[in-house]
Amino acid sequence: MASSSPLLLLLLLLPLAAATATASLPPPLSTASRWVVGADGRRVKLACANWASHLEPVAAEGLSRRGLGDIAARVAAMGLNCVRLTWPTYLATNATLANLPLRASLERLGMPESVAGVRVNNPGLLDLPLIDVFQEVVSALAKNNIMVILDNQMTTPGWCCSENDGNGFFGDKYFGPEEWLKGLSAMATMFRNTKNVVGMSLRNELRGSKNVSLWFRYMQLGAEVVHAANPGVLVILSGLNFDNTLDFLVPNQIQLTFTGKLVFEQHWYGFSDDGNWGSQNQNDACGMVVDSIKKKGLFLLQQGWPLFFSEFGFDMSGTHVADNRYLTCFLTVAAEMDLDWAIWALQGSYYIREGTLAYDESYGLLSWDWCTARNPSFIKRINALQSPFQGPGLPNSQQPYNVIFHPLSGLCVLVKSSEALELGPCDKSNAWNYTKGYELILKQTGQCLQAKSVGENAKLGTSCSKSSSKWKLLSNSGMHVSTELTNNGTRVCLEASPDGNITTNQCKCLTVDPNCNPESQWFKIILSSKHIPGGTSILQLPSHGPWSPTSSS
Repeated sequence: MASSSPLLLLLLLLPLAAATATASLPPPLSTASRWVVGADGRRVKLACANWASHLEPVAAEGLSRRGLGDIAARVAAMGLNCVRLTWPTYLATNATLANLPLRASLERLGMPESVAGVRVNNPGLLDLPLIDVFQEVVSALAKNNIMVILDNQMTTPGWCCSENDGNGFFGDKYFGPEEWLKGLSAMATMFRNTKNVVGMSLRNELRGSKNVSLWFRYMQLGAEVVHAANPGVLVILSGLNFDNTLDFLVPNQIQLTFTGKLVFEQHWYGFSDDGNWGSQNQNDACGMVVDSIKKKGLFLLQQGWPLFFSEFGFDMSGTHVADNRYLTCFLTVAAEMDLDWAIWALQGSYYIREGTLAYDESYGLLSWDWCTARNPSFIKRINALQSPFQGPGLPNSQQPYNVIFHPLSGLCVLVKSSEALELGPCDKSNAWNYTKGYELILKQTGQCLQAKSVGENAKLGTSCSKSSSKWKLLSNSGMHVSTELTNNGTRVCLEASPDGNITTNQCKCLTVDPNCNPESQWFKIILSSKHIPGGTSILQLPSHGPWSPTSSS
């Protein structure tokens, strides 16, 4: 939709060094259809955390709490391979701010305790200019093999986002397009030779205006500026309405002079997805929201474009019922679509947020003091989503199979014996084939999943034509895996017991009741191209004990 005149403006805005840049460094990441891939063409899945560095101090949060190297090591220890590191435009365009020492930045905000904390934990950073501190953060992440996506959150340093902060859309009080383009070019140039900087997100949560023509005009310019300055990075474009929607791309697609680098991003939170998570039946709420998310952004995957869910998050205390329900729905979609994602947020607290010193981030992966994981069970729960199920270069890319994912636990269904199934790590999952006739057949054996009776363990057998071997997906969430018992026609659903065994029980919470929790009966049959462990007929295998994190099978 963009005309040729913005491209002329682009050439005028590009600094000479960027305009004459050559692709001397091989790009570390690129795109192949909907996938992000490495130089060898193999899938690289982005499993990231957002680390804020755009608030008033203009420094990565937590430097007064823990050593920078320690924080970076904690990112890696949680199984994450990427940080979406935020920055305000002024850090790249305002030399006075960029050269302000970290000590002075904290002191001007009246934070002597934070100064003292940095002196103890990161003394070498205290008197560095803010732009150098930012570079040191990127370097510390590189030492821990953590990729970085640079995310332009705001123009002015401060908490994001509101409708009236003057940072929302092109032409707003603090969002002059020319300064924004200048900042993008400066930041892209600065990190051109930094191998772990693999992407740049051009602007966080555009909001206020819904002027699609301006989106096309300036996002095209921004993308070209970044690519000219740093041809190696992925160029990541956000949508409208706080990055909740990209549906305006259905009839039109952005036109760029380069290929193999474009990624779109979308945000999904329970408080902004129009779901009635606290007052509606959980199946109905999840089904409605997922349909909406598909129309707003997930359709891009089917069109062959990469889509990065660059922000999702929830109250990590585990006490917020609506957030808990939203999270399970999100994790199901993340597994089924094998999404690239970034959790909000890494930081357990802020130097200052919205006027409050030492503000506690209830959505933070780390605790307020940055010492421990705020919600260790969540770290375990997302383990399966940190590596790819699908994509180029996986062992079974040409012959994918099914796994049965349990979003409440983050585990998959494993065959324990012919008479018992249990939850276990998804990388040890058996390979299933979910047929058009609704059978769940164990790949290469011909054995199929069967129900015996209410309250009994699900089992394997060879009589796959029986009604108790036909598994249909019920409820608006499509996550109740259900069959009819052969002897009396009772409909039962798969259920994970508290000890991880897979049983069949009467289906619960299918609709209407807003207080019923269906998550023990939620399963998603998803595609996988991973290596298939084992392969021997399960009917010949001896039974073994229940899975534990230290078991070898």
